[in-house]
Amino acid sequence: MVAKNFPPDSTHRLGGSKLRLKTMDDLLHDEERKLRRLRFIVDFAIEYIRSQAMSHDEAIRVVEGVKNHALKLFPGKEEAFNIIYAPRFKRVLNEKFKRS
Repeated sequence: MVAKNFPPDSTHRLGGSKLRLKTMDDLLHDEERKLRRLRFIVDFAIEYIRSQAMSHDEAIRVVEGVKNHALKLFPGKEEAFNIIYAPRFKRVLNEKFKRS
C-alpha cells in the first residue's frame, strides 16, 4: 500500500498499529518550530558573546556550536546559514574584539 493513496489527514491501520500521515500543515508547523528554535539559539548566542568575558577563540567556538546545531536542524543548509547568520556573528565579533 502506498501512502499517497491515503486521504491526506487521516489515521490508518497498518500492521496492527496506527499510522498518521503528516499533512502539509504539520510539516509547516515543524519547520516553523525549528526556525523559532534556531532564532532563539542565535539570539541567545549573540547576547552571550556580547555580555560574557571570553577570548576570541571561545567566541568562535560558540559560533561554531550554533552553526553545528543549525545544520542538525536543517541538514544541507550551510550556505543559508553563511548568508543569513554568519554576518550577524561577524558583526558582533568585530564589535567585541574591535576588528574591522
